[in-house]
Amino acid sequence: MTYTTAAVAPARTSAELIRADERVLAHNYHPLPVVVARAEGSWVEDVEGRRYLDMLAGYSALNFGHRHPALVEAAKRQLDAVTLTSRAFHNDRLAGFAEGLSALVGLEMTLPMNTGAEAVESAVKVARKWAYETKGVAPGRATVIVAAGNFHGRTTTIVSFSDDPVARTGFGPFTPGFRLVPYDDLAALEEAIDENTAAVLIEPIQGEAGVLIPSDGYLAGVRELTRRTRTLFIADEIQSGLGRTGTTLAVAYENVLPDMLLLGKALGGGIVPVSAVLASREILGVLRPGEHGSTFGGNPLSAAVGSAVVDLLNTGEYQRRARELGEVLADGLTALVGRGVTGHRSRGLWAGVDIDPALGTGREIGERLAGEGVLVKDTHGSTIRLAPPLTITREELETALDALARVLG
Repeated sequence: MTYTTAAVAPARTSAELIRADERVLAHNYHPLPVVVARAEGSWVEDVEGRRYLDMLAGYSALNFGHRHPALVEAAKRQLDAVTLTSRAFHNDRLAGFAEGLSALVGLEMTLPMNTGAEAVESAVKVARKWAYETKGVAPGRATVIVAAGNFHGRTTTIVSFSDDPVARTGFGPFTPGFRLVPYDDLAALEEAIDENTAAVLIEPIQGEAGVLIPSDGYLAGVRELTRRTRTLFIADEIQSGLGRTGTTLAVAYENVLPDMLLLGKALGGGIVPVSAVLASREILGVLRPGEHGSTFGGNPLSAAVGSAVVDLLNTGEYQRRARELGEVLADGLTALVGRGVTGHRSRGLWAGVDIDPALGTGREIGERLAGEGVLVKDTHGSTIRLAPPLTITREELETALDALARVLG
């Protein structure tokens, strides 16, 4: 079989490519005016060769930096063997991936999917099925409790339990079966749980809301309450998990293990979309052939990259780096309080930074930082998020903090 090589398009400038994007792409994003063409480690380079320090890391999808050699090598090896079989057949990479991931987080079974939103949707289905078959909830009555300020994705079901008007407005009618309670409020959660509650779904740290960290004891309280009421505790660690906070899982700060764990983003090493739902055999065992699936979920290429990610985390190096450099990040932000920063929250290499609104919106600060060669993401008014690769050096981190100080004047 002979393959022809497609003609290479003539080089276009950043400005030309931005105009083309705006013309041919749906406007569901509002990206900064930076056109990335190459990347390595903590740095990206645009079409014209300008370099930027990446302090977003793909919303934690790039925990190990751009093009980590071990992950790229794992992908290349697998590309030479087989990339996709679908789950109609077994493949030689999936069992090893599931075994390694289960051992890493301490849960028995894995349901492989692709995106974070798919993992959340899968968890909702599993929780409802478990409620009917195991807990004894009457058919069609199961509810899932979620927290205000949540971000779990943007599918129709997920925006049904969001309280973000930007995500919801114009997309109804919404999926029923969800109850919203304040985040970090155990009393409100206890009051909301009843005989029809299948699960409590929360982020151990709310990322999109501005890296909101709950009070000490909250996660342990959720664990105790859900265990006592025979309710599933589902932890969405799609952003917070896999080393970001200085531990493999953010729930480890309170030494708790949820009934269901949702992982994604960094699980694909910044190369392929990989997500997973992990739980006990009792819980994931409610699924039977034909009831749930994904054409690409668990494909050999994803499993090979995911296994390489697990290997990196098993060294403990990245969790340690997040803890140690997280102290540098927190200290640097504290030094800026009163100098344009009104407050900040951080855990490991993850921070939400509140900027004095008089200095600009989060978007405006992001644009100014891009001018300084540093990429961040805004969220909610004048808050920016910092989530650099866990491979970042102290010097690179201090470069970003210096740039923020200059932008704030």
